[in-house]
Amino acid sequence: MHSGAEAVLALRAGGAAFIVEVRHPTPRVLHWGADLGDPADGRGDDLRLTAEPAVLNNSPDRPRVLSVWPNAYDGWSGTTAQAGNALGQATTPRPVLDSHHLDVPADGIGGRLTFRFLDQVTALRSTITYELDRFGVLAVSMSVQRDAALNAATGATPYTLDGLLALLPVPERATDLLDFTGKWCRERAAQRTRFGFGTHLRATHRGKPGHDSPYLLVAGTEAFGFGHGEVWAMHLAWSGEQRYLAERLPEAAGAFAAVIGAGEALHSGEVILTDGDRYDAPTVLFTWSDAGTDGVADRLHRRLRDRPHHPATPRPLVLNTWEAVYFDHDLDRLTRLAERAAEVGVERIVLDDGWFHRRRDDTSGLGDWHVDRDVWPDGLDPFVKVVRAHGMQFGLWFEPEMVNLDSQLARRHPDWILGPRAGLGPSARQQYVLDIARPEAYAYLLAQIDALVREYSIDYLKWDHNRDLLEAVSRQPDGDRPGVRRQTLALYRLLDELRARHPDLEIETCSGGGGRIDLGILDRTDRVWASDCNDPVERVQIERWTRALVPPELIGSHLGAARAHTTSRTTDLSFRLIASLTAHAGIEQDLTAATAGELAAITAWSRLYRELRPLLHTGRIVNADLADDATALHGTVAHDGSRALFTWVRFHTSPAGQSGRVRFPGLDPTARYRVAVREELGAASRHQGRDPEWITRATRGPIELSGAVLATAGVPMPTLNPQQAMLFDLERITR
Repeated sequence: MHSGAEAVLALRAGGAAFIVEVRHPTPRVLHWGADLGDPADGRGDDLRLTAEPAVLNNSPDRPRVLSVWPNAYDGWSGTTAQAGNALGQATTPRPVLDSHHLDVPADGIGGRLTFRFLDQVTALRSTITYELDRFGVLAVSMSVQRDAALNAATGATPYTLDGLLALLPVPERATDLLDFTGKWCRERAAQRTRFGFGTHLRATHRGKPGHDSPYLLVAGTEAFGFGHGEVWAMHLAWSGEQRYLAERLPEAAGAFAAVIGAGEALHSGEVILTDGDRYDAPTVLFTWSDAGTDGVADRLHRRLRDRPHHPATPRPLVLNTWEAVYFDHDLDRLTRLAERAAEVGVERIVLDDGWFHRRRDDTSGLGDWHVDRDVWPDGLDPFVKVVRAHGMQFGLWFEPEMVNLDSQLARRHPDWILGPRAGLGPSARQQYVLDIARPEAYAYLLAQIDALVREYSIDYLKWDHNRDLLEAVSRQPDGDRPGVRRQTLALYRLLDELRARHPDLEIETCSGGGGRIDLGILDRTDRVWASDCNDPVERVQIERWTRALVPPELIGSHLGAARAHTTSRTTDLSFRLIASLTAHAGIEQDLTAATAGELAAITAWSRLYRELRPLLHTGRIVNADLADDATALHGTVAHDGSRALFTWVRFHTSPAGQSGRVRFPGLDPTARYRVAVREELGAASRHQGRDPEWITRATRGPIELSGAVLATAGVPMPTLNPQQAMLFDLERITR
């Protein structure tokens, strides 16, 4: 379909709709949100009529437009979709629609809409594509290509692209904003603010999303929550540097109140386009829901689970050796650990940091990816054989993008280190960054990792990345060039090539824990390490918001020691077991030091994980909206509603002596449920004389309750002591 007469085009799926008016010079968005029905039934004309805003005093003499490529020519005074220049010229883009194409499946669910533009000012051919999947998630992709023939005056001058942003409008009722910040071991800490006038900008400059990544930006109706309110959310599927913004101007945005948008944060000079050069912006995912942030999570989870390469086998119970042995790699000790792991039901063992050349601490060895024969005189074979003899998979830790100066690699190839010619800046965690976009460095890493995967038939890689990229420039023949984008694309190529060579290989993404969690990296990996923090008090809260984007089967959650490695907090075993049950479970505790009673509890937890993972790794995530932030109630509900598992948690004390009636979200109010309190992992310590009567009965054995009471009226919950949790297992018995 080519450009011509004006038209209203719609993509509709999953109760959501994206509707655009095709017009010149640039189309405009008429609606993004709830499905309004078929626009051909007159609704499209109604939207078009009501899309024309007033002409304000002291403003352009024609109504302002928020086009699909927002720019100043349209009267948009906010942040534009495109920024750049050709040696100080061509700073005012004027894209003009050249053609468009609408592709809707035969069943009418979702589809793809593409607009192509020509810009005589910047000599760029531009494309924007909107693709709505059947779950209602809208993916927006943008690209620009330099075409000198468009404008002889500036076409011969390289065009420096400073950024492309995918921007969509939101209505006046979106009064609140939610995004995230954080730090090492406290990732994805939610922060809320009012959607005021001006620009709310979150940009990352760490060479990766970072522990303080915005992660997911949500605009919503007042006081929206997990399960209520209308929300418009977005996520940038990119593992490099990022820009998220929410912007509201006094004159509004066409017929809308404001915009939200995201794109790659480009360094000046990072993308310079000469004739024929093309830049493809990272995809931005936009998601609307009328059921709060849990509605957003449900759409995103279903999208991810629908991927052809989404893990299809049960997520194996993992033991990672890091907090059990640290750098003390001793075959006898590791053999005892593996044997104990097999006894409690572990299905995969990952040998963490410390196995390679001269790696006795964190000051040396990074980059020398060959087995340390001083520690492993016979290679890793003896340990791998022990692991496999017990029917477990074998995994290995790497940090390929990093290098210690005290390494053979750094001494032989100092020019492979990412940094300016003027000299390297300070190290971080005793390490620097390897310029993996350099062909020789890339080839070296691919060869070393590939050889080890082949030699030991490795099932699983834990891929770490333990520092920010500062002064991230690559030393090129023509001088220092910004290197973050090149580094990110090289990482993607490296992961893609390893997966192509080893189709059954699984890869976990780790970046000092949760410093690189995004849907770009998850296109190439099978698991995220949400945080280096195994303290369950912190972990429960970190994972609660990690699940807003990532489904639980892709989130590693491990049982740590009683005294947490990262916080020194001491917690009960039952709390640690429950906290690490509801994602992709694992162990980092030294099982060889565990008592017989602890091993029995861990074995029971292992059995419970295998029983519940078909539900936990396929169901819908729900969270109760509670007034008391000292508590949390979160659960997983089967998509057919047949079963649910809920966790009731108390983090610290609160003024209230008891909870009052708490509603279990996601249940069918017309059904009846068999409810049991699961205490195989130990009973939670109470801060009360006696439980509510229904809890007492459900602890003795399953009881029956109506969905109307559980989900609508709510039930009184026990007052637990701080750092305690309990499990509720619900099975639907009638509709």
